[in-house]
Amino acid sequence: MNIKNLTTMLACGLMMVPMLSQAQDCCKKSNEVIETIMSRRSIRKYLDKPVEHDKLAIVAKCGINAPNALNQQPWAVRVVEDQNFIRETTEIFKKEKPEQVKHDANFKNMYRNAPNIIVVATPKGDNWGLLNAGLLGENMMLAAQSLGLGTCCLGSAARFLQDSEACKPYMAKLNLPKDYEICYVIAIGYPDEAPEARQRDESKIEYIK
Repeated sequence: MNIKNLTTMLACGLMMVPMLSQAQDCCKKSNEVIETIMSRRSIRKYLDKPVEHDKLAIVAKCGINAPNALNQQPWAVRVVEDQNFIRETTEIFKKEKPEQVKHDANFKNMYRNAPNIIVVATPKGDNWGLLNAGLLGENMMLAAQSLGLGTCCLGSAARFLQDSEACKPYMAKLNLPKDYEICYVIAIGYPDEAPEARQRDESKIEYIK
């Protein structure tokens, strides 16, 4: 290698230093989002402390900013802060599902003991609505994670609220549009556990080149 080539390589290397630094800075900034995604867990133990209204509002607003087909925004989002709603629907659950309560030594309420819930509903029979609701839910759970809150997406609680005759007055309180049904309920609160990440099957990912 001659001196001219060596000088050229050194010059190129020096030029690359700020470029690499910029790339690293960019990664650091984007990693706040990535870190939130990778650190999110389903939380099933919560502190006995309701979530502040302002934080719930941020979570809900992040939800409705999710992408959705044709910008139709076909969802209905109900943020339940009413502790009577949580307590009274749980009492109905305990009467109708005693076996499930019996086998859970830590049972406090039917929403994984969370102090608050978010109910998400879409039009009946609308498959695109289900997809949109999924995008909305992930936005809310990631927003909650970034605020130091834990969440758990619940299907069983959604079914119980809809199917139980005794829960009809509480369904009425949710004031859902006609012909809407609950897709899921998100339990939300301050976490009282820090579960480890579960193994993910990366073989499900294929790169088509």
